[in-house]
Amino acid sequence: MQIIIQDVTKTYRGGVQALKGLDLTIPNGMFGLLGPNGAGKTTLMRILAGILHPSSGNIQIGALDGTTERGRTEIKHLLGYLPQELGMYPDLSAREFLDYVAILKGLANRRARQARVDELLELVALQQVAGRKIKTFSGGMKRRVGIAQALLNDPQFLIVDEPTAGLDPEERIRFRNLLSDMGGNRTVLLSTHIVEDIGQTCRNLAVMKSGRVIFQGTISELIQQARGHVWLLTMPGNQLKPEGDFTIVSTFHQQEGIQYRIVGTPPSTRGALQAEPGLEDGYVWLMRADLPVTQQLLRS
Repeated sequence: MQIIIQDVTKTYRGGVQALKGLDLTIPNGMFGLLGPNGAGKTTLMRILAGILHPSSGNIQIGALDGTTERGRTEIKHLLGYLPQELGMYPDLSAREFLDYVAILKGLANRRARQARVDELLELVALQQVAGRKIKTFSGGMKRRVGIAQALLNDPQFLIVDEPTAGLDPEERIRFRNLLSDMGGNRTVLLSTHIVEDIGQTCRNLAVMKSGRVIFQGTISELIQQARGHVWLLTMPGNQLKPEGDFTIVSTFHQQEGIQYRIVGTPPSTRGALQAEPGLEDGYVWLMRADLPVTQQLLRS
C-alpha cells in the first residue's frame, strides 16, 4: 500500500503552523520518519490516523481519500496506530485490555477474538504474563501491549510514534526487531527522533524539519549527503574543546588525547582527517545545511 501526501498544511488556533506544504510518498514496507522534536512528525501521524484534519492539501492512502469523512472512516478499518502516549487501564490485565480494545474494533465473535488476542500476546512475548495487571509492567512491556493493540485488526497500514523513547537498550532492540518483522506485508511508518532506530529497521526514510520534508530517499543516500564533511580531530586532553563552523558528533578519550568526530568545516590550523560518514553524520549534516530537496531525492 502506498501513501501519497501532497501540499499538506496544518495551522492550529493562534496561527501556529505545524505543517507547511508537506509532500511525502510512503512506499510499502518499513519507512522511517526522522526529525527533531517539534518538526511536525506527531501532527502528521495524527492526520494520517484521522484524529486531526489537515488545513489544506491531499492525502491518498491506497485507493482512499484521507481528506473526506468517508475516506477517513474507511481508513480506520485498515489502520493500526500506536501513539507516543497510549492510555491504558492499569487495573486490567494485558489479556483483558486487548480483549476490550478488540471489542471496540469490531471483533464481535468471542472465540475468534480470544484466538487473535492469544496470537498477539505470543507475538509480542507477553503470553507468560498475560494475566498480570498492566500497572505491574515495565515501560517496554507496556509498549509491547501497545503494538499488540495496534495489530488487532491485522492492519495494512501501521503507524508507530516514538515507540522506543525511554526504553532500556534491551527493550529497544526487542521492539526494533518486532517492527522489522512486521514490514514485509504491510506499510509501517516509524516516526522517531532516534537515528539508530531508523538505521536498524528501515531502508527508506524521510527527514522533517520545521513542518517540511527536507529529504526523502534511502539510508545510503542520506549518508552520502555528509561525504566530505566528516572529520576526526585529535587534540591534547588539556586543551579546550575545539570551536568552529562544525558540530561535534562524538568524543573519545584516547592515550594521545581526545578525538572529536565533527561534521562541518574543520579548523584550518589543526590536522583533521577526513572520515567515512555514517547515518548520524548524514542526519547532522542535513540539519546543519538544510539542503534543498531535489527531484532526485523525492522519488517514490
